[in-house]
Amino acid sequence: MRGRLTIIGYALLVIGLVFGVAGGVAYSQVQDGYDSLHAFSETQNVTLNYNEDGQLIDRGSVETADEIMTMLTEEWQYPVVMSDLDPNDPLVNTGSEYMYQMAVITFHVIHGTQDVVVPEPGVEYNGEFFEAGTYTFEVDGKYWTDFDRMHPLEGPARGQAWTGTVHGLVGELGVGTVTHSTLQMGLALSGLFAGLGLTFIFMGAGAIWVARSKDETMVDDDMIDVPDFVPTDLVGSDS
Repeated sequence: MRGRLTIIGYALLVIGLVFGVAGGVAYSQVQDGYDSLHAFSETQNVTLNYNEDGQLIDRGSVETADEIMTMLTEEWQYPVVMSDLDPNDPLVNTGSEYMYQMAVITFHVIHGTQDVVVPEPGVEYNGEFFEAGTYTFEVDGKYWTDFDRMHPLEGPARGQAWTGTVHGLVGELGVGTVTHSTLQMGLALSGLFAGLGLTFIFMGAGAIWVARSKDETMVDDDMIDVPDFVPTDLVGSDS
């Protein structure tokens, strides 16, 4: 029995070491990913703005920053990690910072105005005539798909508000958010591997310790001496 426990113990130790090595490799890869993401953000030098009190500001306004945060957390329902928004580290390199920066760009697009020129001699659309001239069009919260692209004002305004640059920046920031989230999952996975490894090592060491205990009370099957015959005085008689 002791021999079997020892074998099981060593097997558990090996399994634990395998999980431990896997956890270490995963952690190393995750750290490389974090370093690369940080270097990429540092190269672009995109930072958030804070005032002297450590509050987020947008174009100098705390109120506008609060509106952007409300849009992000309530309309988009993104779970912002407030500890990621650190005035001592304004570099945009975490999921919450990427999403906030995306919200900043989007906020100013959907709350902006666009000057649309209607050429001579004017345009008629759905029974309404638009004379030639320059019109100031309020985007009024419209996203890309909310515009009527055939409308003489909305159609041009859509392309002017939602430019290729805006789409590119939003897409790039989205990639940053997903990358950071993936790295967090990788970090959790490396911790899980390390935890399993320690558990198996503990179980294996415990099995070996039990097998080598001097106070072992279990009886090995090979030590039981079974008699080849039954004494006649223990056998009942029918007579």
